[in-house]
Amino acid sequence: MRIFKFKRAFKSVLVVAFFVFISVKSYSQGSFKWSNDGNSYYKIQSEGIVQYTLPTNDYKILFSKEQLTPAGSKTPLNVSYFDISDDEQKVLLFTNTKRVWRINTRGDYWVLNIASGKLQQLGVNLPESSLMFAKLSPDGTQVAYVSGNNIYVEDLSSSKVKALTTDGTSTLINGTFDWVYEEEFYCRDGFRWSPDSKSIAYWQIDASKTKTFYMVNNTDSIYSKIIPIEYPKTGETPSACKVGVVTIDDAKTTWMQIPGDARQHYLVRMEFIPSTKKLLIQQLNRKQNHSKLFIAEPNTGTSKVIYEEKDAAWINVHVQENLKYGVYFTNNFNWLNNGDNILWVTEKDGWRHLYNVSLTGNKEQLITNGAYDFIDLKNIDYKNNQVYFMASPDNATQNYLYKTKLNGKGSLELVSPKTLKGTHDYNVSPTGTFATHSFSNNFTKAAAELISFPNHKPINEAYGIEANLDKLEEAKKVEFIKVTTVDGVEMDGWMVKPTNFDATKKYPVVFYVYSEPGSTTVTDEYGAGNNRNYIGNMADDGYIYISLDNRGTPAPKGRAWRKSIYRKIGQVNIHDQAMAAKEILKWDFVDPERIAVWGWSGGGSATLNLMFQYPEIYKTGISVAPLTNLLTYDNVYQERFMGLPQENMNDYLKGSPITYAKNLSGNLLLIHGTGDDNVHYQNTELLINELVKYNKQFQLMSYPNRTHGIREGEGTTKHLNTLFTNYLKMYCPPGGK
Repeated sequence: MRIFKFKRAFKSVLVVAFFVFISVKSYSQGSFKWSNDGNSYYKIQSEGIVQYTLPTNDYKILFSKEQLTPAGSKTPLNVSYFDISDDEQKVLLFTNTKRVWRINTRGDYWVLNIASGKLQQLGVNLPESSLMFAKLSPDGTQVAYVSGNNIYVEDLSSSKVKALTTDGTSTLINGTFDWVYEEEFYCRDGFRWSPDSKSIAYWQIDASKTKTFYMVNNTDSIYSKIIPIEYPKTGETPSACKVGVVTIDDAKTTWMQIPGDARQHYLVRMEFIPSTKKLLIQQLNRKQNHSKLFIAEPNTGTSKVIYEEKDAAWINVHVQENLKYGVYFTNNFNWLNNGDNILWVTEKDGWRHLYNVSLTGNKEQLITNGAYDFIDLKNIDYKNNQVYFMASPDNATQNYLYKTKLNGKGSLELVSPKTLKGTHDYNVSPTGTFATHSFSNNFTKAAAELISFPNHKPINEAYGIEANLDKLEEAKKVEFIKVTTVDGVEMDGWMVKPTNFDATKKYPVVFYVYSEPGSTTVTDEYGAGNNRNYIGNMADDGYIYISLDNRGTPAPKGRAWRKSIYRKIGQVNIHDQAMAAKEILKWDFVDPERIAVWGWSGGGSATLNLMFQYPEIYKTGISVAPLTNLLTYDNVYQERFMGLPQENMNDYLKGSPITYAKNLSGNLLLIHGTGDDNVHYQNTELLINELVKYNKQFQLMSYPNRTHGIREGEGTTKHLNTLFTNYLKMYCPPGGK
């Protein structure tokens, strides 16, 4: 399971520019930084932190390994992420990082003074690798950070540390978030400096009423260990959340007075309005179908609603990458007119559009006008009244850069090269002068280039993507298809046919599914049609491999497509998949007796539902880390898409695979990690009981203490892949007949 994320995550690709290779994955994680003037970029390399000046791409070592080596040490810091102060006089360095739930957000921080060369460790008296989200104050004199769920500020000249909160515990969380806020709202960094550097606004989460879910570690010692997690299951009351502003001088907090029961609402975005002392806060009700924007006064705590919206299904929180602080550390508003307006994303007219929303009472302005979905904001050009964003009006499996007038009076104009059909992505410099441009499709290796912007010209034509397509393109192996069901639903899909395909023979089909609002599977990018769990080549072995995106998946096909699944997870998506499979079974070269399906997480759930609800179609299934009972997942995700079980329990029962377990007639392999903190192993045990009850035979592989990705431990990936491959070959034999 995962949070709704409308845009598609780009796979790790290479940037080719003057023989310098830059990993796009690394720049999005923080090792690539644009300079403030947008005319150069910084990158972590073996030599230290280096600077490339554009357009010549001249290279110089900005901070050497020697400068990054602490006094008394022979080894330079292993820097995972860095930030350069606005005045470019100090560098904040993140090292010795540790994973918190999904990504490494905890570690040690150092500050390098550029003028003096002094390297200073922060929080030296706090536990090792305990600092989170360190940020330089706007005036560059202090750094604030979180440790042990409390917020601290450190004066850089004296190294004096002051605790701004002292009540933090494992369940009273200051300046960061609990598991469910991070997992479902991408909330990690939970505090903001005021523009005048005199105060800090922060979230406080009270998870003391959240019930504890216990996992058991049976393998790391002779006696078992209990692993507790504060995990709010669907239907359970959310943790309480509030926003406070603490002044640096006296460490006193003023709490913002946001109307509504704190345990029946979520506060999902918060930031100081530029050039003011006021806060803008977004609140969602528990059902997540009513959003309000409040302006709050930090001195008094008073607040007022300035914008609200409702949806009959749910409202998505827009996730905007903020590369200044690292991918998904921080989700901020997009400001216009020095804070008088914001860019706002809503689906209220049936399409996901970008609006200019006034904070001062003026009429809102629709910017992206038309029958298409806005996907992601990339750049605002105030001088020329242009906004650049990702969209794909004509093909929901692809992604392109477009522009239109910021005042909403312009037409939609394609910026990405017309010759490059597929999936694009961009990271535009702060001044809009240059950008990194990434591209791939199913037969073109993922690659990227540095371009001038907005004319989209490679800074060196010889190393541009278009000039090197002959080196990147491969023979087409993936065929993109459309399948129309008996209900008139047209579904995008891809298909990989067997090597040396013979249309006079019948072949087995393996369906790959996810099918929930969290993700699409049918995207025109390099790697489409691959199965990471299969050892060998499925096409060479004689399988037809297919994936389809049903209604309810987050494809850019309009609100009605995406939200048709509301309160019907396990029903609409499963029906669409099965009806599409029935159409595919009509193809002369498909063997209806050899039909397999597999998926992971939400796809594992879909696999079970398809096996149980349509046993006449699916003969073999491999379900990895599945949710078998919708009531066992977290409240934020499940209630967003399914409503409250207290009000519509029947929808939960109809959508849960466990409800239909008695119908199993095919071959089923269950795979799950017992240390899964996301979709608990509890789900597999509940299903086991139900299958045993009805004497339904199946196979099970439990991986001790592995998490949702089942990747920890020596040999795990190879073991899982071998198991997957052998099971598929045994129960759904490959080859044409």
